[in-house]
Amino acid sequence: MASRAAARSFARSTALAARAPIASRVLAAAPRFAARAAAPVVFGSQSRGIKTLNFGGSQEKVYERSDWPKEKLLDYFKNDTIAVLGYGPQGHGQGLNLRDNGLNVIVGVRKDGRSWKKAIAEGWVPGKNLFSIEEAANKGNIVFNLLSDAAQRDLWPTIKPFITPGKTLYFSHGFAITYKDQTHVEAPPGVDVVLCAPKGSGATLRTLFLEGKGLNSSIAVFQDVSGKAHERVVALGVAIGSGYLYETTFEKEVYSDLFGERGILMGAINGLFRAQYDVLRAQGHSPSEAFNETVEEATQSLIPLIGAKGMDWMYANCSVTAQRGALDWHQKFYDASLPVFKDLYESVKNGSETKRALDKNSQPDYRESLEVELEEIRGSEIWRAGETVRSLRPENNK
Repeated sequence: MASRAAARSFARSTALAARAPIASRVLAAAPRFAARAAAPVVFGSQSRGIKTLNFGGSQEKVYERSDWPKEKLLDYFKNDTIAVLGYGPQGHGQGLNLRDNGLNVIVGVRKDGRSWKKAIAEGWVPGKNLFSIEEAANKGNIVFNLLSDAAQRDLWPTIKPFITPGKTLYFSHGFAITYKDQTHVEAPPGVDVVLCAPKGSGATLRTLFLEGKGLNSSIAVFQDVSGKAHERVVALGVAIGSGYLYETTFEKEVYSDLFGERGILMGAINGLFRAQYDVLRAQGHSPSEAFNETVEEATQSLIPLIGAKGMDWMYANCSVTAQRGALDWHQKFYDASLPVFKDLYESVKNGSETKRALDKNSQPDYRESLEVELEEIRGSEIWRAGETVRSLRPENNK
């Protein structure tokens, strides 16, 4: 119910903005009654696509792709061979985007395996731009290590001899380098070691690229031998399809990434969905009503509004009853969850999360046991109800 008023207000402001002159659209997009006390974004400095912006009172540097048009990328990487090791979600998305941007890119995967066959189906040619992991690592002077975290640990002795001085070793996760005591992956001497981590799945990175959009990514330099590692990772970040780039470190990237995935992005949201749904069902609400009030309204209405204009704007455009309830109860949820989040961050920082993940993901029957766990979710009432609800969306009945 709360989302209906917000959705109507959002639709009205969007329609007005579309009709308004360009100069006035920013004003038209904001609700008339939602006065904002926050300071406006301040540009401290700007050099083409490089800006220093105010993020909630802190100055941070960001890099936009406008500084690296396709022609500049092609010239910058004209003498390079980018070897993408692994064709999972990130290897797939980044590899195809690099290829579509016209760069010289090859893929390295296990011959005749599932990823090998998938790569062939998507236009990679054995012996031309599709090779074994060892061959690709040898041929590339910029080596993208996009294997799974467990595979990076297991295959590092195989890959390491090919990461010779003068090359660039690229990661999209700070996992292997940060937890080197568990992975035994250390930065080789004479090599630039960089990171570009898209803030989303490889599938999303690819989809947004095809739509002419971009996914935000973080960048970091762990080892700069050439003196050009930072410049190179910014260019690579644009080449893989990033919208804008912000700076971090290998350690901060992996800490925030593991914390976020286990927290609000995946683990916590699943737990909260289940808890609310189960309470509604226990109180006699039907599965369709429980799902709509728990998942459908959140994902289809309220969360998109938060993403578009912020939490305060979503609150301001809901009914007064919904506003009051949310404002009164959010602190209780904060207080209840804060200790859990603190425990989670500590388990990430001390390495216990990575140990559990590596141990589990290295089991020979991991894919089979994972499917059992996913089937348990898939077969639960909440998500079986959700399948029916999704089928009723108008766009699915054309």
